[in-house]
Amino acid sequence: MPAKTTGIKPGAKAATRAGSRAGTRVVSKADSKAGAKADTQVRNKARPEVRFRMRIRKGETVALGPGKVELLEAVREHGSISAAARSLDMSYRRAWLLIDELNRSLKSPATVSEQGGQSGGGCVLTEVGESIVRLYRDVEAQAEQACATQIGDLIRLMRL
Repeated sequence: MPAKTTGIKPGAKAATRAGSRAGTRVVSKADSKAGAKADTQVRNKARPEVRFRMRIRKGETVALGPGKVELLEAVREHGSISAAARSLDMSYRRAWLLIDELNRSLKSPATVSEQGGQSGGGCVLTEVGESIVRLYRDVEAQAEQACATQIGDLIRLMRL
């Protein structure tokens, strides 16, 4: 049975406390703080990630946004709402509701579901769904390109 740990990185000093369960590692506060400081230093050396999060609202509803586009991409890749939801760590119900909300916001649906059968049915993107993914990703790329100078200026103001 592998030793239980307290969230300490490999190589951190650890001692087994007398009377504790066999295999439980006990780590001092100093060792824990040193590990946290090392983690922070590694994170700080990573290049900042810049993401555009465009949303199209219809009243209070987000008709189209990054989560729905990501879900459409997962449906395209996996061929079903269920598998797409699993790949995104999302419940089937949540994924189904998002797709339903998206389809209700559109003139033509972005997806078409096939009823279950021996293979369990599935879901595919329509031409509208494919267009949504392509157009949304194009907008992100063009926005990032158009704002490259300002993004660089903002990053230079950060403590890295």
